[in-house]
Amino acid sequence: MKLYFAPNTCSLSPHIVLLETGLPYTLVRVDMQSKVMSDGGDYRDINPKGYVAALMLDDGNILTEGAAILQYLADQAPESGLAPKPGTFERVRLQEWLNFITGEIHAGSAPLFNKTLPRDVKLHFKTRLFARFEFVENHLANRAYLMGANFTVADAYLFTVLDWMRFFEIGLETWPKIAAYRDKIAARRAAVTARKREAQFPTV
Repeated sequence: MKLYFAPNTCSLSPHIVLLETGLPYTLVRVDMQSKVMSDGGDYRDINPKGYVAALMLDDGNILTEGAAILQYLADQAPESGLAPKPGTFERVRLQEWLNFITGEIHAGSAPLFNKTLPRDVKLHFKTRLFARFEFVENHLANRAYLMGANFTVADAYLFTVLDWMRFFEIGLETWPKIAAYRDKIAARRAAVTARKREAQFPTV
């Protein structure tokens, strides 16, 4: 499989999951401005949407959208425990978390990358985002991970988005459970390795 990635984007989450599963993969770096890939091609030929991540399967099929990629990878290594079995109520709970992360935290924080946003607009996005953080903080009060005792693909996704807060001058210490959760996942071997490999990958 090939994972198309760009540093400091949501493509970090499937990279972490690939390492958690032990599935073989190669990396292709994408310049998000020019859309040029490290293999010289135009990323829009891979994913016309133009954003990462994308996963090319060995048969040539291409998956896009993080939540779909994460679940696909987990299902290729069911022994990893990264997602509940399809068809179970717990799997629906996982999908509930993935949708919440996508729609409320990922989409809610992405506009903050725009440095030209007026101060009051930034405050609006932050206020809404902080309300979502309060929900997660309360949820983690008596749980190690989002789904309970075990790390899942939803945790890889949430960790990736939480990692962006350093770019927005948002200190997670305001939410101690979230801060501890973020630090715990950051110390996992897969997260450390994924960050290292992406940082060392040649620029386009």
